[in-house]
Amino acid sequence: MDAGGFYIRKNFHHQTSIIKPKFPYFCRMQWFEEWFDTPYYHILYSNRDYREAENFLNLLTDFIKLDKNSKIIDLACGKGRHSVYLNQVGYDVLGLDLSEQSITFDKQFENESLQFRVHDMRNPIESEPVDAVFNLFTSFGYFETDEEDKRVFRSVSDVLKDDGYFVLDFLNAEYVRSVIVPDSSVEKDQIVFNIKKHIEGEFIIKEIDFDDKGQHFHFFERVKLTSPENILKYADEFGFELLTRWGDYQLSDFDEKTSQRCINLFRKRK
Repeated sequence: MDAGGFYIRKNFHHQTSIIKPKFPYFCRMQWFEEWFDTPYYHILYSNRDYREAENFLNLLTDFIKLDKNSKIIDLACGKGRHSVYLNQVGYDVLGLDLSEQSITFDKQFENESLQFRVHDMRNPIESEPVDAVFNLFTSFGYFETDEEDKRVFRSVSDVLKDDGYFVLDFLNAEYVRSVIVPDSSVEKDQIVFNIKKHIEGEFIIKEIDFDDKGQHFHFFERVKLTSPENILKYADEFGFELLTRWGDYQLSDFDEKTSQRCINLFRKRK
């Protein structure tokens, strides 16, 4: 499906037919199921600063004083780099992601204290109770309804031990609204990605167009600009208390106007 709400259907001769559904942005396969399972998603975001991410994980685990061998779920783990790092520094980690291709890739890293499974974060997590759940780098806000967002909080609450920690690292909605760049392009692996962004209601839409191997591709990302206040409401409903909120990966204080991130540290009430 494309970002204008059209299904894109390729036949065996690589021809494309376009069918307009009744409702924009709605089809059986949601945007993240398709886009995250393509190699192009990983090419586009191949410049992510993994050293910064590892430093952030060190600061985070030091702050909450997680003992080594604590059990952590990396919820929406992608290609598993953060799960692997957390395991290397001594934690028992379960990485969960909706992308079958990502989990197939991650399986090569498995050991007795590091496992990966395909999982939709809206569904209950089959696991013994864990000490912490990390949902990092804007892996939330993809869903259409508030009820789906609440199902994420419910599944996390159900799998956490009492006094367990939930880290929700999300964008800062007000900051994103103030700095949006409508048009840009970036070249990665000799592919030029043309990117358009706009805000539609409570969602930020990123349309991504590019050509590769004689074919044109169109994908989109659609993330709900959930406010810190609504995040807190969801958390409170499912038994979490907010311990602190940071505005960047150096754990600086959160400022709703200037902070790029909205990193929430919750603890499950007894």
